[in-house]
Amino acid sequence: MADISLTASMRSNLLSLQQTQSLMDTTQERLSTGKKVNSAIDNPSSYYTAQSLNNRASDLSSLLDSMGQAVQTIQAANEGIEAITEFANQAKAIATSANDTSESASIENYMSQFNEIRKQIDGIAKDSGYKGVNLLAGEDQELKVIFNEDRSSSLTVKGDNATTTGLEINEATGWVTKAEKTATAFAVSTEFTADSYVRDAEGKVYKVVSRIENTNDKDIAALVAAGVLEETSYTTETSGGDAGKFQEVTIHKDAISDSITEVENAVSKLRNMASVFGNNYSIVENRESFTENLINVLEEGADKLTLADMNEESANMLALQTRQQLAINSLSLASQAAQSVLSLF
Repeated sequence: MADISLTASMRSNLLSLQQTQSLMDTTQERLSTGKKVNSAIDNPSSYYTAQSLNNRASDLSSLLDSMGQAVQTIQAANEGIEAITEFANQAKAIATSANDTSESASIENYMSQFNEIRKQIDGIAKDSGYKGVNLLAGEDQELKVIFNEDRSSSLTVKGDNATTTGLEINEATGWVTKAEKTATAFAVSTEFTADSYVRDAEGKVYKVVSRIENTNDKDIAALVAAGVLEETSYTTETSGGDAGKFQEVTIHKDAISDSITEVENAVSKLRNMASVFGNNYSIVENRESFTENLINVLEEGADKLTLADMNEESANMLALQTRQQLAINSLSLASQAAQSVLSLF
């Protein structure tokens, strides 16, 4: 088929119309995507630079998630320390109350309360983990936080032992001790050694302070008055010729004082732990904030290279539409000369 011949003016107007349409297509793409650089063809330098910035922002964004989880792990440990400290102070108050009384029954009750507090401390230390990491379960636990994409910047948070074993709070077992003793019936012509026990007819028990060689011409009242015997609060069950048995209850104030000291030392350790974890918490939180800001900087930098000015592109589209309409009108005028040939027929 033979080529169609166009006049010079028609070809010129057609070419202008085609160029206008191409520019309109480019502008429409920018308006629809919001970007002036959509591929490497548009601007290789800007495209690959923006892609590099966005890739780094994406890498940092994934690290940002792990930083947030690290903050939660440290916070869980800190919450555990605060609760354990409260229990430690409660244990100290219980031990102090025990130290201020001389009633063995009350002290035994305080012992029971103190040991229950120990169980609660161990329970909190066990339950202070987050996503499998428990920074209060021992020094073998650790949390490593990565701060940059090449892993050259990081922080390792070492765990500590916040159990009663790690805090060295021992079980209260020696505040009150009981021992089975025998009190010999007081009788004449009898010898008693020091630190032994005698009983009267009613079963009341007396402690021998100093040796009694012979009880002839002596009675219990006289020996108590002389300081040879000491009254006690113990009594025995006497029936028939059975030797009197009783439980000697001894209150150990020094053991109670030791427990108070242990709790005070534990509180000091807990404060040191809280200080260390608090410092690590601040470091991770600050790096998290810095990373968020850096991601924004990277994304903003990439956008400056690729994003289109929507106001400018809208104005361009309006101008191109006007140019297109003018080109169509010019093409129509150019074709009128060829149409005039038809009037000859």
